[in-house]
Amino acid sequence: MQHPPDFKKERRAYLVGFVIALGLTLLPFWAVAAPWASRSLIIWAIAVCAVIQILAQFRYFLHINLSRQKREDLQLILFATLIVIIMMAGTIWIMANLAMRMM
Repeated sequence: MQHPPDFKKERRAYLVGFVIALGLTLLPFWAVAAPWASRSLIIWAIAVCAVIQILAQFRYFLHINLSRQKREDLQLILFATLIVIIMMAGTIWIMANLAMRMM
């Protein structure tokens, strides 16, 4: 079976993306399991790993990079960001409301 010329390059990019994503997933688990710093520093480390994880997912799996992008790519990023913000705000609102009712 003949592979396209860019097959090895694409497979290597997926493998690099997988290793980065796996590392950025395991690092927060390790930070929580082996508390080496204050709680706020661990939370910041988890947040930074999450942002880098998002960028790695965009780059290696969705093939969105910082070169000239199409309008559809920008719309995809903005829509996904909007959905995530709505979900986060709704979750925080619901949890705060439940916490207030429990008091």
